[in-house]
Amino acid sequence: MELKLMILTAEPNFAIEAQKAGVDRIFFDLEYINKAERQKGRDAVLSENNIEDIPKVREVISSSELLVRTNPIHQYSKNEIDKIIDYGADILMLPMVFDSHDVQTFIDIVDGRAKTCIMIETTQALTRMDSILKVNGIDELFFGLNDLHIGLGLSFMFEVLSGGLVEFMAKKCNSKDIPFGFGGIAKIGKGTLPADNILGEHIRLGSTSVILSRAFKEGISENNKLKLKNEVLKVKNRINEIEKWGDEEYIHNKAEIEKIVNKIIGC
Repeated sequence: MELKLMILTAEPNFAIEAQKAGVDRIFFDLEYINKAERQKGRDAVLSENNIEDIPKVREVISSSELLVRTNPIHQYSKNEIDKIIDYGADILMLPMVFDSHDVQTFIDIVDGRAKTCIMIETTQALTRMDSILKVNGIDELFFGLNDLHIGLGLSFMFEVLSGGLVEFMAKKCNSKDIPFGFGGIAKIGKGTLPADNILGEHIRLGSTSVILSRAFKEGISENNKLKLKNEVLKVKNRINEIEKWGDEEYIHNKAEIEKIVNKIIGC
């Protein structure tokens, strides 16, 4: 399956350019509940996006999908989810799931009116994946490496990839034919863990989505349309190259990731 590229923005002008550049999904993030406390002291960006701005983004995109991340299940989830759907979201993403009950509540509220994406980013959800995957109505999953590595007490989020947990989760999804994605990438040739290596694991494991991260967007302004288009094209070209790898190249790439991550964490 095609590896879909996603980019976070609430700016209509940037969404237009991202769509023109070939980004598959415009990612509008509403999550804020408990996020500041959860990621305190870490280099994380907290959403200040307003639900009332969704229509401004919706009206400027046509070929790309609009994905909206909701808040975790809370007292007013139904009101929030109903409004997101009314405003034209194609996909709703639920963060900070703890068990199948959270998922079932979300699926029931969405009620087939949009696609659903469930984030696996808590240690509870990781442990309970089998029961979560039994819930009918899940269209796809996304593994949130940042919160997951915090919950596991790890020092670098890509330890979840190098240590085999992403592969563990991927196998469970593949056995149920449920699409999944994980993590983000910087520009090709860049990144603490290089984007090229991460893409190699996406292809090897059968991932269907990846975020073009904050690092990817560095130096790309709304006025620099050509740079955005060129950087997205580099990613797509690199994916095409990686898809032609043989088994030995995937094995070598996996070993290289372990080596790089171990060096970063000092092991």
